[in-house]
Amino acid sequence: MRRSDLVQHKEGEKSATTRTSQIVFGERQHLLRVLDSLEGTELPIARMQQERRILEELIHARTRDLNHINTAWDEKIGLVLSSDAKPEMLEKLVKQAPEEDFYLLRLISEHPRANAKTLNKLAKHPYGAIRENVARHPNADAGTLTWLSRDRSQPLWYLVAFNPNTPTPLQRRLRDRLKRLGENQASK
Repeated sequence: MRRSDLVQHKEGEKSATTRTSQIVFGERQHLLRVLDSLEGTELPIARMQQERRILEELIHARTRDLNHINTAWDEKIGLVLSSDAKPEMLEKLVKQAPEEDFYLLRLISEHPRANAKTLNKLAKHPYGAIRENVARHPNADAGTLTWLSRDRSQPLWYLVAFNPNTPTPLQRRLRDRLKRLGENQASK
């Protein structure tokens, strides 16, 4: 899990922390690993059954949480991970996905068949890892890359500088900026 997966709230806010699909999926995966490790231990049968039941209930609860974030979540993840994924289907999934489905949207942002239109929509997502994937994606178009190079919330310009679809004048300016940063660091 990335630190940016944890939605930050200002101090004093009373609202609950948003649990994104990436966080819930990570919890479910961890619980599955705990269940697997339990299967290999020698415990009294009653205790083994009780712990297995509790873990399975927690796993099912996380699955319900994922489906609450985005209906039929596991099926949608399966579609994205399929070798048959079509650009149109990825675009449709992005349009339908709620913003807090970080995991699904992150997978789509790194999918080789994601088209420029889909990547343009994902370039505006608040989760930094999704924007990073778009900035380095070979199907990102010049307009999207130019827009990402102006993002002040994180140094996406560095990734944009090395994307072959970045317009040459912008690429030169960004690489010059990188060179100046390197020179400034060397002189310290």
